[in-house]
Amino acid sequence: MVTDRTDEPPADTRRSVPSTTVLLGDPRLSEASARLGRPAVKAAVGTAQQLVRDGRIAPADAVQAVLAALPVHLAGLSPVHNATGVVLHTNLGRAPLSRPALEAMTAAGGYTDVELDLTTGKRAPRGRTALAALREAVPAAEAVHVVNNGAAALALAAVTLAPGRDILLSRGEFVEIGDGFRIPELLTSCGARIREVGTTNRTRIGDYADAAGPETGFILKVHPSNFTVSGFTGGVDAEELASLGLPLVVDIGSGLLAPDPVLPDEPDAATALHAGAALVTASGDKLLGGPQSGLVLGSAAVVERMRRHPLARALRVDKFTLAALEATLRGPEPPVRTAVHMPLPRLRDRTRRLADDVARRGVDARVVPHDAVVGGGGAPGTVLPSCALSLPGDLAQPLRTGAPAVLGRVLRGRLLLDLRCVPEAYDSDVLAAVLRAAGR
Repeated sequence: MVTDRTDEPPADTRRSVPSTTVLLGDPRLSEASARLGRPAVKAAVGTAQQLVRDGRIAPADAVQAVLAALPVHLAGLSPVHNATGVVLHTNLGRAPLSRPALEAMTAAGGYTDVELDLTTGKRAPRGRTALAALREAVPAAEAVHVVNNGAAALALAAVTLAPGRDILLSRGEFVEIGDGFRIPELLTSCGARIREVGTTNRTRIGDYADAAGPETGFILKVHPSNFTVSGFTGGVDAEELASLGLPLVVDIGSGLLAPDPVLPDEPDAATALHAGAALVTASGDKLLGGPQSGLVLGSAAVVERMRRHPLARALRVDKFTLAALEATLRGPEPPVRTAVHMPLPRLRDRTRRLADDVARRGVDARVVPHDAVVGGGGAPGTVLPSCALSLPGDLAQPLRTGAPAVLGRVLRGRLLLDLRCVPEAYDSDVLAAVLRAAGR
């Protein structure tokens, strides 16, 4: 019995499928192979050839089909325009790096003198220029060190200064950070014991004095950077704690190096050191606006003990972090600081222009007041007066999954896009993304 195979493409179509050799020899695909690697391009070529066999595209369109199927880059991370109004958005990688920081990382991509003095040809201290930049940024610190994140800085302090000893910590500072990690558990995992002091809402200097003893390794003051307690509350500042004569470690969390009038309640490294802290720990990828890192600042004796501890090697940062950190410290204002200090009139003008452009295309768009926040473990409870472009809520999903992705906030059925964290140069990208999402 003979059956018509109508699901098969004509024989001439099969014969006209471009060969793999011919396709890979196209200059456009040769360039893509150099950028993405031959295996990725070859896989896309196979997909395009199948489309030709199926009669879904013409043979002449095969190269274009390959290019369309290729990723922009090999990493699985996708760039996102942060229009949420949350400056340090943990799910979006916290601080975006400045252009000088990105350029510094590119320069460090090849061989570099990270541990070599090119003048003498001999080994040199690792990351010496980055550490010098950090030391210059915080003159109150006698010495500095950098590890791979803020939790690592605190862990290194515990394992160096209090193994098998007590750390005095107020019950009001038993902080849980992201993904269920808790500061007390981090410290006890390093071999220290937590001595609870005071109560959740009130702790006095006498509570610390009563708990202190020969087994005390240090007093720890942790900034509750992701929550606030209000009402009948009280705490002890760093200057009072330092007066007890025990080593004082202050974890400021957010990486603010000096006081900022926009964030009056946020602790900073310089103030804590001037108050008598032996050590200050912080994150480099929050209000400092640099790469993920843990900053260690304090007395030369304490920092040197930490630097020489065996665990310090396991917590060491790479050349890219050192390069980006130095460029952040020495360079122009990083994007985080720009976003925090964005003048409201300027932000409102940008948003109004965008709303007018969108509305002219027939999309329901208007400017509304909005409360932005620092987020990411910085300045809890601080509101940054802002504004947002209000759009129909059903645009949230296509904007979030577009290229580039635009992430906003859905509130009461409306999508709010706050441009505070979007560089002004990308306003046109946001406009184009909104119009595509709306089918305009």
